[in-house]
Amino acid sequence: MDKLQLNQALKQKRLANESRLSLLEKDLLQLKSPPPWEDFLVEKKVVTEDQLLGIKSDILGVPAVDLRNQQISQEILNLVPEPIAHRHQVISFARTNDSLSLAMVDPSDLQTKEFIQKKTGLNIKVFLIGKASLDFGLSKYHSSLEKEMRHLFTPSSQPLSAAAEGESAEDDGLKKMAEEIPVIRVVDTLLEYAIFEKASDIHIEPQENSVIVRYRIDGVLHDVMTLPKVIQAAIVARIKVLSNLKIDEHRLPQDGRFKVEKDGYKYSLRVSTIPIFDGEKAVIRLLDESAKAASLEDLGFEKSSLEIITRNIKKPHGMLLVTGPTGSGKSTTLYTVLSMLNTKSVNISTIEDPVEYRIAGANQMQVNPKIGLTFAMGLRALLRQDPNIIMIGEIRDKETAEEAVHAAMTGHIVFSTLHTNSASAALPRLLDIGVEPYLIASTVNAVLAQRLVRVVCKDCIKEIKLDGATIESLSKQFHMEKLLPALIRAGAAPAKAKNLEDLKFYKGAGCDKCGHTGYKGRMGLHEILEVSPQIAEMIMAHKSAQEIQDQAEKEGMVLMWEDGFIKAGKGVTTIDEILRVSKE
Repeated sequence: MDKLQLNQALKQKRLANESRLSLLEKDLLQLKSPPPWEDFLVEKKVVTEDQLLGIKSDILGVPAVDLRNQQISQEILNLVPEPIAHRHQVISFARTNDSLSLAMVDPSDLQTKEFIQKKTGLNIKVFLIGKASLDFGLSKYHSSLEKEMRHLFTPSSQPLSAAAEGESAEDDGLKKMAEEIPVIRVVDTLLEYAIFEKASDIHIEPQENSVIVRYRIDGVLHDVMTLPKVIQAAIVARIKVLSNLKIDEHRLPQDGRFKVEKDGYKYSLRVSTIPIFDGEKAVIRLLDESAKAASLEDLGFEKSSLEIITRNIKKPHGMLLVTGPTGSGKSTTLYTVLSMLNTKSVNISTIEDPVEYRIAGANQMQVNPKIGLTFAMGLRALLRQDPNIIMIGEIRDKETAEEAVHAAMTGHIVFSTLHTNSASAALPRLLDIGVEPYLIASTVNAVLAQRLVRVVCKDCIKEIKLDGATIESLSKQFHMEKLLPALIRAGAAPAKAKNLEDLKFYKGAGCDKCGHTGYKGRMGLHEILEVSPQIAEMIMAHKSAQEIQDQAEKEGMVLMWEDGFIKAGKGVTTIDEILRVSKE
């Protein structure tokens, strides 16, 4: 709702005057994490929730409803599953033959309305609700599911209650429960709406008295459901059935995978279970197999970085390394590069752990240490298959590193990943692993380091400026004197800018479209070190990572934090995100 309209309505109804609202706005700006304006007004008792609901209803032209006065059948409630209801603040409360009444905190959320309309095949009638009414509607999900699950645990329907029958009876009971409709429905719902929310992982975490379900969206975990404790064993059993794991093994970690293909999407899901104090925790990673390969521009590469990568992948042989922590998008970058090079005239072979995305026309092998198929052994086998381009999932040991280097020397293009914090640290790491310096200097063409940052939500983006105190604080972590020239060179600051206080940066105010986070989507920050003759000599002389980085900077390398500030200056991300991922 428009802030000016709301303030005007408050003044008309004599609930607040101009001076009171001005003071409140100043108070709001001083808060480190300011809530939405309307929530702040309720908190400060300027207006009650019911009064606010009436004002919003008048301004938006949407009828208000109080769900606490409604009888909602379970069948109608379940037309909008709990993860969607929880995250998008929407409850279905009544229906006719051809229409469904939706109570929404944000009636302008067209994406959610269209999704529910497509899912149910019903025309949507929208009503406005307040937070208390929403909480009442959400509580209905929990009580009904608990009732259904407790029925499954009654002695007449479930041998699990008879402890005297021992573990075998318990496991038989779990198998039976894993095939029960309520359990199947819960797991299917978790998967379906994780895909809708574009989550990368689902965490199912047993607590002392409940089970918490969280989705990782844009790299950050969000609570989406609280399930009754009674359902815990059945959900984990269902996931184990789907991923072909041992249902009767509760004391050891297990790993498996399965696929979901429905309504035009195709996902590969990797499952991991571990025993913890309150039961078994399950984590499911979602990999979209139907996603089209992104371009390097889509991944966030600036023009100068694109030129370096393009130049080095066109070389007839040599190695390109991608470094960064787990979950920093290394595999996605390598798959994108492979897709660029994937033509009928070349043979692309990979050895991975695991194979995350399928590449049409590429020969992809998965390691299996149980039978001795390691990265090194698989790489030796691949070299006998006449490859042009080789991708190695990760260089973990001396044997794999030496095989990779020899492959790069003998006329192959080799791509791989390493776990280091910066591009310059990758070269000494290879020395530490045991690769000879002359081999590194003559085979490594370039090293790319990267992190993922969240992208500012375009629906609530606003300008900010840095004050002196903020710049001083940033100077303790970054070489800020280098920043202004770097921003001007990259076109992220006007050429006539004299100091950092003149520059515009951006942040998300938080809105319903982004779940009040201020962010929507992710993009990479990058630094690319090209191995020049001078850097090759430094590798031969066993120079440190810092010395190599200093030389690369002299040769024009843009550091990762500088790339972050360039993106922040262009309104792509925020300074908070740069601090989160690239502190020195």
